[in-house]
Amino acid sequence: MKPLRLRDFIEDADGWIYAVSTYDNADTVGCVLRYVPEADGERLSASGTRYKKYDFEEAYALIAQHKPQYADLLQRIPYGDLKRVWKPDEELPRIAKNHPRVKRLVDLLGLPPGTVGCTGSLLCGLENESSDIDMVVYGRDWFTAQALVRQGILDGKVEGLSADMWRKVYEKRKPEIPYDQFVIHEQRKWNRGQIEGTYFDILFTRSYDELTSAPLSRGTVIGRQTIEAKVTDASLSFDNPAIHSVEHESVSRVLSFTHTYSGQALAGETIEAQGVVEQHGSERWLVVGTTREARGEYIISKTLLGL
Repeated sequence: MKPLRLRDFIEDADGWIYAVSTYDNADTVGCVLRYVPEADGERLSASGTRYKKYDFEEAYALIAQHKPQYADLLQRIPYGDLKRVWKPDEELPRIAKNHPRVKRLVDLLGLPPGTVGCTGSLLCGLENESSDIDMVVYGRDWFTAQALVRQGILDGKVEGLSADMWRKVYEKRKPEIPYDQFVIHEQRKWNRGQIEGTYFDILFTRSYDELTSAPLSRGTVIGRQTIEAKVTDASLSFDNPAIHSVEHESVSRVLSFTHTYSGQALAGETIEAQGVVEQHGSERWLVVGTTREARGEYIISKTLLGL
C-alpha cells in the first residue's frame, strides 16, 4: 500500500470513517472521525447504509466515550484496525464519471493522472445535494491548478464567490481579522470558486516524494507572542499545517493549523502574526490555530494591506 497522507480517508473495523489529517502515519494513522453508521443518519451510502456526519468537537467526544484507545491530539488508529482506504487521486475517475461538476473541474485543470483527486464526502460516497467539491492537488502541481482556477474565473468558465458567499465563509471561519482584510487576503489565493452554483476548493497535499520532510510533533510551549517578520519561503503555505518560513530574530517558521491563514502571504512580504511560540530543537516556531477557532491568533500580510 502507498503511504497514507493528508486528505486520504480510512474506515475502521466498525465501519467508522475518518479523514487522514497528518503526514505522520508511520506507526498509526493520524485522523479525525467524520462519519458513523447510524440508523437515523442523514447520509446514505450506495450500499444503503445510513451515516451521521460528526463535527470536530462531537467526533472527539464520541471517540473519548467509545474508542478511548484512539484518543490523542488526533485520533490514532493502528494499521491492523483498518478495513478500507480511499485515496483521492485513485478514486477520481469514479467520482468524475458520476458527478458532472467534478468532471468539468477536472477538465478545467487538465492535470496528469495522479496529480489531482477529490476528497471529502464525494470520496467516500456520502455526499448529498448540498455537498461542496473538495479537490486535492499534489505538490508543485497545486500552483499550476491555482493559476488555472484564476484564469477559469477570469474567462467565465467557473464562477468566483459572490459577496454573499464571502460573507458566509467569513462568518463560518470567525477569523480574528476584520471582514475587509479577510476578503483582500482570500481573493488573491484563487483556491476556491463555484461551478454551476456548487462551491469548490482546491486543497494542497504533498506529493509522495515530499513526505520525508513532513513535520510534526508538538514542541515545548514558550508563550504567546506577536511578531513582524519577512517571509522567505511560501512554497508550503497552502499545506496543513500551512508553513511560512520567515526572517526574524527568534522565530524561523510561522505555522497555521487553520485553513483561514493558509497561503496568507507570498515570499518577500512582511507579515504580522500572533500565536503561540514553541521550541522545536534549535528552532522556535510561532503556531496559529492552537485551538479550533484560533481565538486571539492570526496572520496578515502587511505588504498586501499596505500597512
